Amino acid sequence: MGQQAMDTFRSCIPLFQALSDTARQDIILLLAEHDRLTVNEITEFATLSRPAISHHLKILLENRLVEVEQKGLQRYYSLSLDPAVAQLKALIHTVETTCCKESF
Repeated sequence: MGQQAMDTFRSCIPLFQALSDTARQDIILLLAEHDRLTVNEITEFATLSRPAISHHLKILLENRLVEVEQKGLQRYYSLSLDPAVAQLKALIHTVETTCCKESF
């Protein structure tokens, strides 16, 4: 396996770690159902505390799975999956072209 393939795999590790947590999965699915939500609104739907929700949102922000918009004193979170999807597509392309002997 070439260096580029290894780099592509390794660049996806933080994304996989972010997506592996069920609380973050729940937040992603919740945001998929709503245009945008505040931390307090997300907390109303979740069983976690507000600080725990904020922690998970920080991880989702760092991995560009959500984005935040400040309006007055409120911070609104919404899904921003395009960068993550592009990263996963690059990984799939790398696997198909570098790692697999058979074509799909």
